[in-house]
Amino acid sequence: MPRAAVLVKHNQPLEILDLDLQEPRAREVRVRMAAAGVCHSDLHVITGDRPRPVPMVLGHEGAGVVEAVGEGVTRVSVGDHVVLSWKPACERCHYCLRGRPDMCLGTADLLEQGVLFDGTPRFRRGQEPIRQMLMVGCFAESTVVPETGAIPVPKEIPLDLASLVGCAVTTGVGAVTKTAKVPAGASVAVIGCGGMGLNLLQGARLVGANPIIAIDVLPHKLEDARLFGATHTLNAREQDPIQAVRDLTDGLGVEYAFEAIGSAAAIEQAFAMIRRAGTAVVVGSAPRTAEVHLSALDIPTYTKTLTGSLFGEANPPVDLPAMLELYRAGRLQLDELITRRYRLEEVNEAYQDLLDGKLRRGIITFGP
Repeated sequence: MPRAAVLVKHNQPLEILDLDLQEPRAREVRVRMAAAGVCHSDLHVITGDRPRPVPMVLGHEGAGVVEAVGEGVTRVSVGDHVVLSWKPACERCHYCLRGRPDMCLGTADLLEQGVLFDGTPRFRRGQEPIRQMLMVGCFAESTVVPETGAIPVPKEIPLDLASLVGCAVTTGVGAVTKTAKVPAGASVAVIGCGGMGLNLLQGARLVGANPIIAIDVLPHKLEDARLFGATHTLNAREQDPIQAVRDLTDGLGVEYAFEAIGSAAAIEQAFAMIRRAGTAVVVGSAPRTAEVHLSALDIPTYTKTLTGSLFGEANPPVDLPAMLELYRAGRLQLDELITRRYRLEEVNEAYQDLLDGKLRRGIITFGP
């Protein structure tokens, strides 16, 4: 009977409850959690900005050890170390068959509802089903996920570090390398230097972008940005970021701008600070009701591109282990991302720290 952090009602603290966890069914895996990341996506659910049916076990970025497997599981075995993916591919839909599992149609409604492929969650409290955030629900001592959502990784890498590639690292780096395909020497701006923004900066450094301009309103986040690859920092409270970016790029604007806040205003800024033929990439998750207002004429006249990136266009079985190999090669920073570790009982404190802008990344740890 695992303990779990459950959202019982929106805009209320998470409750630590003892839940029943059913055994994994066909092509499902039970994982004993070692670590889970504290991410803004869960905060959007807590506040109701992205409403989900409740009660729900939150957490979607995590890593652990396989405890049991269901019928037909062939990709992992008991004892394997795995990173959980919140985009478990159905492997049958139009997009999966064309190499875009990030756009999987087979999971679209299931992710919203917090259920697995058979339409039900594995957590129960008595007879009441308890849903799982994004088909994961890893703010729990153990969880059950689809086989395609449990990605085996080397046992040599600590699981708290490995958990980070389950969302933040892969999303940020992938937005640069796979969505925008930023070439070496290209100019880049990143708006927002929280957990996602820092990994966008890492991605820009990885491909050899220059300059790499970080924009935020908090001085300590701009200091973090330098650590993760920024060559220049701008405080948007002290200067107009659009004009400042142009001043740093000979009046042209950057070739690529990334929005990592989830703000309509920041999306508009990103579009405004790219040069002719530039690309603005939206990575942050704005409220569903937010609207973006742009000059329609700028799009054809200056051939500007505005696009989005979901999970860095990741193919999880390939890209999550690849991120960890980059870490082992010294080309990605994971240790430095973790600001603080929390016990499960401290999950509400962790989300308050996230809301207060204190975290690069917070980690919930399990076990002794």
